[in-house]
Amino acid sequence: MKVGIIGGGGRVGSQAAFALQCGGIVREIALIDANPDMAAGEALDLLHGCALAGDQRIHAADIKGAADADLICITAGLRRQPDESRLALINRNVSLYRGILDSLRTISLNSHCIFLVVSNPVDILTRLHVEYLGWPARQVLGLGTVLDTTRFRSLLARARNWPPTQVDALILGEHGDAMTPIWSSATVAGMPVAKLLSSQQQAEIFSQTQTAGAQVIKLKGGAGYAVGLSIAEVIHAIALDRRRILPVSSQMTGQYGLKKVCLSLPTVLGRGGVEAALEPDLWPKEIAGIQAGARALEETWGKISIK
Repeated sequence: MKVGIIGGGGRVGSQAAFALQCGGIVREIALIDANPDMAAGEALDLLHGCALAGDQRIHAADIKGAADADLICITAGLRRQPDESRLALINRNVSLYRGILDSLRTISLNSHCIFLVVSNPVDILTRLHVEYLGWPARQVLGLGTVLDTTRFRSLLARARNWPPTQVDALILGEHGDAMTPIWSSATVAGMPVAKLLSSQQQAEIFSQTQTAGAQVIKLKGGAGYAVGLSIAEVIHAIALDRRRILPVSSQMTGQYGLKKVCLSLPTVLGRGGVEAALEPDLWPKEIAGIQAGARALEETWGKISIK
């Protein structure tokens, strides 16, 4: 599989490339960036480690280098400026993303190409990708709450000194303020987490999950390692046709009464992209949380400038 990373010169894009290099599964990684020197520098640094990590071809490219990619991961995005409103930032990122989609229209893309949207607001941009580019919805997915979920699992493990790989828990719905923790199915080594933690402990750990991204930004300027691993997890599931179930963002087709909006549900991933977005039996308050996130996303969608 050839993977193109648009935004590959930035922190998230380059960390995703490193995670893919360490995974040794994809055969080629092309870094594409508005700053070609940054992309070239990151590609060269990764190239220097190829003899230790694997036999992939890693290089910088312009947008034409994405033409024959099997999967294109888009990580490019803008940060909030001082005193800038959330909606203003969203509209700037929508404008940037629309420009990326316009540039993709200028090349002859592989018709089987799958797009992985990482740029924020990821749910809005995933929907924009489907509707503005007109690409098949099953071939467009957002990273969604995959990163939120791994943060949630890791923080649960830290709180009780559990092994993180044996904690199974999900964050679903919107990737943002309205994200929904799924306590009904959370387990550690098969034991229900909701019965092992008090309500106060649950609230504290979920609060830490909600603010985790902001905390990392405050301390070091932005996330990189965990999001890189999360991206690689999704790409490897697709590359190997694993049919893994991950909480990626995709366009709803009736789940919980939702349509058109893109958000995260447990989703079967295979070589063709989104095989199925599942509708698990959740607690009523969890379904209500997912639906509230959908309403918030629809409200934002109605306010953005997409023309």
